Amino acid sequence: MTTTTPDVGSDLAGFRRAKWATAALFCFLGFQYATWAARLPALKSRLDLGAGELGVLLMACGVGAAVSFPLVTLLMRRLGARLLSLLSALCLVAVLLALSAVPNYPLALVVLAADGVAVGCLNVAMNAQGAALETAYGRTAMSQLHAVFSAGLLGAALLASATTALTSSVPVHFAAASVLLLGLLAWAGRSLPTPGEPQRTEEPKPGGEPKPDEEPMPGEGPVRRARRWTVPSLLTLLMGCAMAFGTITEGAMNDWSTLYLKDVVKASPSVAPLGIAVVSVMMLLARLRADRWRTRWGDARVVRAGSALAGLGLAVSLAVGGVLPTLLGFACVGLGAAAITPCVYVAAAGQGSEALSLVAAMGTLGLLAGPALIGFVAGAGGLTLGMATVAASALVVTAATTRIPWPRNPS
Repeated sequence: MTTTTPDVGSDLAGFRRAKWATAALFCFLGFQYATWAARLPALKSRLDLGAGELGVLLMACGVGAAVSFPLVTLLMRRLGARLLSLLSALCLVAVLLALSAVPNYPLALVVLAADGVAVGCLNVAMNAQGAALETAYGRTAMSQLHAVFSAGLLGAALLASATTALTSSVPVHFAAASVLLLGLLAWAGRSLPTPGEPQRTEEPKPGGEPKPDEEPMPGEGPVRRARRWTVPSLLTLLMGCAMAFGTITEGAMNDWSTLYLKDVVKASPSVAPLGIAVVSVMMLLARLRADRWRTRWGDARVVRAGSALAGLGLAVSLAVGGVLPTLLGFACVGLGAAAITPCVYVAAAGQGSEALSLVAAMGTLGLLAGPALIGFVAGAGGLTLGMATVAASALVVTAATTRIPWPRNPS
């Protein structure tokens, strides 16, 4: 009798193929979002919108994503992560084309609300696919996947710049972007692991076989029997809290860092925009390396140390003042917050699709409520106090994640 050993080279090749297929979904989402966001001035002009109407238009997208939780939970159970990813991505292409030709403001609100729902579906499904990838192969990948999302944002910005240099036509721009998006989607669809396809053989996990009424891991395909919706557990709420305050920390820097440097630190007009650049560059570089940190130290240490670095680093920079200390504090936020959302997504995926959907929705809520919350605090007590709230949000993540049972080191 002969025994076969796993083909390490084949296993690694399969992991890389599946990882880049999943990364294509992350790139897709970033590219689609940045494409229409880059043409907001043209849409504002074509629809003759005021600043308030434009704000409501943007809010419609966020609200659509935030309220998509029940639908996402249902579709994840019925379709599985792979199929839901592909279908919601197709919807986002249709939304982009519709937005290029929408004739009036009410229809634009409907289109962007639909965009938010599709974004909510793709966000949950692609993160479930990434978590299933890590489980199947025993390798970390989620942080790099989130870095590819940022690359999608950059690619869309470059395409927008190149297209507008040739033509002011929004339909032409969005049509070109749609062709690229469909190419990404076609490539991802060929290489994404099929539901139920085992990627590697692992030792049985402690606790025996899953119970019949338990959900499969996200990404393994549709379940045969849907459970009734239940009240979220304390663990799920803690994960949602960590996700919400993590996205507040991450998103508020893009909205308020330039204004803080200009109005409080008195930085020059050429230096003030560097706040966003410092945070973005540090976050991208950290996400490219964070999977190695996760493999070496584990998700728990990476998230707790990172959120503590973000909160304390920003707090110290606010206390010291000055351009250089402030930029260093912003760098601490980019470095420390980079791995929060990828790791929380992995932990939530381990609790099932319902927990993952709720945690993702709370993350969207953090993105929506964060800028308004900081603005309210800044209006009442000054922008320094508003930025201190961002630091406090990072420390809330540290506190919340001490009660989360993080997954075992994938390696």
